[in-house]
Parts: sequence; structure tokens; C-alpha cells
Amino acid sequence: MKNNGFKRISALILAAAVFVSAMSGCGKSKRASDAASSGTASGSTSATGLKDTFTYAQGSDPRGLDPALVDDGESAKVMCNIYEGLLKYNKNSTEVEPCLATDWNISPDGTKYTFHLRKGVKFQDGTGFNADAVKKSIDRQLEPNVTDNMPYASFVFGSKKKKSGVKEVKVVDDYTVEIDLFSAETPFLKNLAMIMAAPIVSPTALKKYNNLNEHPVGTGPYTFVSWEKGQYIKLKKNDNYWGDKAKTENVVFRFIKENSARDVALTSGEVDAIDGISSNDVSQITSSGDRLFSADGMNINYMAYNVTSQKFKSAAARKAFSEAINVPELVKSLYKDYATPATSIMPKFMNPDGFSSIKQTPFNKAAAKADFAKAGIKSVNMITYSNPRPYNSVGGQMLAEAIQGYLKDVGVTCNVKTYDWTSYTSVVKKGDYDICFYGWVGDNGDADNFMNLLDDSDPSMNVARYSVPAYHELIAKGLMTPNGAERTKIYTQCEQKVAEDDVWLPISHSNNLAAYSPKVSGYYCHQTGVTPFAGVTVTK
Repeated sequence: MKNNGFKRISALILAAAVFVSAMSGCGKSKRASDAASSGTASGSTSATGLKDTFTYAQGSDPRGLDPALVDDGESAKVMCNIYEGLLKYNKNSTEVEPCLATDWNISPDGTKYTFHLRKGVKFQDGTGFNADAVKKSIDRQLEPNVTDNMPYASFVFGSKKKKSGVKEVKVVDDYTVEIDLFSAETPFLKNLAMIMAAPIVSPTALKKYNNLNEHPVGTGPYTFVSWEKGQYIKLKKNDNYWGDKAKTENVVFRFIKENSARDVALTSGEVDAIDGISSNDVSQITSSGDRLFSADGMNINYMAYNVTSQKFKSAAARKAFSEAINVPELVKSLYKDYATPATSIMPKFMNPDGFSSIKQTPFNKAAAKADFAKAGIKSVNMITYSNPRPYNSVGGQMLAEAIQGYLKDVGVTCNVKTYDWTSYTSVVKKGDYDICFYGWVGDNGDADNFMNLLDDSDPSMNVARYSVPAYHELIAKGLMTPNGAERTKIYTQCEQKVAEDDVWLPISHSNNLAAYSPKVSGYYCHQTGVTPFAGVTVTK
């Protein structure tokens, strides 16, 4: 017999499906062509038979548009169209390719990288791209310039204080830059292709604004125009772009919180593409003639125990909570065939043969009751987010309420507080919770990018606040070890250590899901979750 937690999940899903069905019959609130002048939907048609505006709807505003100051997917999707780094990823993988650097050399000991820069490139404000710009973009994220609100700085560039990562950035000449590391780091080149921290920003804009969250200036195919908070962001084609020019004149990012409202916006023609697709909405979307984008996602959807809270300082208490949750049942109920239950932190395709030995705490309702009684835990404080995420298409509230149902069945009350995403990230950083829900979309395809989360000193990254010397040693060793069997073994040990300590409850690995009009060509979502739009066109 399925437990009450499962019944509550089914009821929530049914309610959502009924709402979507009802909404799809409503009149069209605003057609794309009617709103072009306001920048909130698809625009007019050019002489070529193509629209001059592509409109994309996502669940919330970006946190900001300065790559040094943000860490969220909503920001990344916009920024990848404005900024570029020294390197970029292959369209179909995380293998690195030249971008603002045309080629590079690495010293035999792996500590000196010399990059030869592309000539004739200009930032969108007219500033010339050169080695000085590279140095300024990196130096701002190193001591003594780095600030507490730069979440990716230490991950990408390390810390001089800890003698890790970048030791010095040297300008050799206008188009040659040398980056010296304290020690060899296997994922360093992949880090330089990331959309967080790694992109090169205009030094002129940086001097003028200091913070580029609302004044982004890069070298990418699109230029920032405006941001109406809670409504939209407008971009326009960069006519001076050094590479292949964008195929569509304008891009508009619409911010529509509710899944069902985004679905309606797509089927009515108000927008051209949407993300945050719930598995329950797929049939509604495809039956209306729109197309589904679905690909394996490089992500993890998880529940984190705050190991510094009084209730979850002990691994035994964390184990009791994990025992109460039937993860496979939960994932099937919420995500159908568009996510798989997580038995490891990294998706299996990153290490197909290495994770069979990883054992997460299994579902055991009777054991959970007994273990909770021993721990004396009768209630916990749980926080979550309201909007869908790339790793959790139904949103944090539905996930938290499903977990709440499982815990009720073993006599534990979960007090849930829900926040919009921007507020949520601030609340998480303060640490006033027993449990939080979070997730991660891999930035570069390297194991360190996932497992380092649990060794990061920044609580906005390491939301469990896990700090164990033995784990830190494994992470440090893995960082310096060349790719191969030995490195794979190290990260498998990391996985097993986290599983044994019950720091997270890994929930699912989600497909990258999006939907778009049949009039759209060239849409894709990269493995890293970003959405480059330079190749997208929309027919009339």
C-alpha cells in the first residue's frame, strides 16, 4: 500500500494539472505581436519572413548580471548571451574550445598557462579587448580585491590566502597573458569556460559602475538594453561582434513565476519558448503543437541537512530523516519519466562504472520511527523556494510538501517556510534552518565541480555547512590528480564519505526540459544548463 506521502503528492499533481487545463482555455491576454513595442514579447516580422524578436520565459529574474557576483541558473541563461571567456565549451559536450583566447600553452609542471588572445575584439561599449582586460577581470576576484559576495571566485580562481588556484596574472604583451598557479589543477581549463566568474568584462564599465549586475558589458553576440524587474530583460544584437552575428535582432527574457502561466504564454503565442517544464505539463504542451526539448541534465536535486543545527549535528539524526523518505516513489510521482532517482551526487553518465558501490540510506519507515524516537526529534524547521529550478521542475514548495507527508507518517512535523528565489538565497546564507532544498547544475563536466560543493567555505555553496578534514584532503588530492582511474577512485571515495555521513539526501537527476514553438529553429540547452540564443530564429 502506498503511504500518505504518496497520496498527498498525487493530489498536488492532480490539482496542478486541472489548473493548467483550465488556464489553457482562457482567452489570450496579450499576443506576441501586440507587445513588441514594450519589449515583453515577440516582435515584428522582417522582410526575410523571420521575426526580429525571440521571447523566452523563465521562472524568475536573474539575481544579477555580473558573472563575478551571481551563482544561479536564471542569471547564467541571460549572461551567456552577453559575455564570453577565454575558452568555451563544445556545443555538445564540456570539452573546451578557443574563444577569446585562440590558443594556449601549459608548462610541464602544470602551473603556468600562457594564453594568446584574439585580436580585433571589442566590448559592447567600444572598449578594446586585450590582456589588461583579462587581468582586471581575474584580479578583482583574488585577494585583496575579492569580496564576500563573489560566490564562484574561490572555486574558479582559488585563494592566495590558502595558496590555491591562481598565484598571479601577468600581462606579457597586449595579446598575451600568463596565469601562474600555486600548484597544478586538472580542471583549470574547464573552469575558464564557465559562465560564472570566468567571463571577461569591460574594464571601462567596471570602473564606471563597479558592480555590473545591472550594467553588463561583455564581448558576446548580444548587448544588454534594459531590465524591468519582475517583468523582462531586453537584449539586442551586437552588430560589432567578432564572430558569427546573431540571427535574430532582439531577445526578450520574460519572467513568469507559475509553470501553468508559462505554458499558457507559449500555447497562446505570447512567448516563443519556455523553461521550467513540469513533467505533468508535457502532454498539454505537445498536444497543442509545441515542441519539447529533453536531454540528460548534468545536475543534482537534493535536500541538505544543516549539520550545525542542534537537531542534525549527529549523522544518526540525519539518517533517521533519510530513512523516512521513499526516494524512487517520490521521484516517479513528481517527475514521471523526466528525472531519475539519484543514487550519487554526480549524474551517472559522468562516471558510468564508478558509482555502483555508492550506497545511500535506504527507505525504512519502521527504522525511521525508532531512530527518531532515540534522537528525540518531533519537529524540524524546513525552508524551500517557490519557483521551478533546472533540477526541480515542480518547484521547491511541492517537493517540500511531499517530504512533509512522508515525515508525518513517522510522527515528525515539518514546519515549511517558502521564499521567492532571490530571498531564498539570502535566507540560506544566514543558516537559520534545519533542512533546506537546493540543487546544482554542473558548470564544467568535472567531478570537482560537484564534490567541491561540500568542501566550500561559502555557505551559499555549501548549504549543509559540512566541514570534515578527511573530506577536504580528498578534494585537494582530486584537484591535483590527472584524469584517469586514480582520480575517479578519489571522487568515488568522496561520494561514499558524503553518503555515509548523510549530509545530503540526493533526490533526482533531471532532464533539461524546455518547450518551444514550431516556428523556432536553432534552440538548444547546453549540458551546463545555459541557453545561447545567437543561432535561434523565429518564423512569422
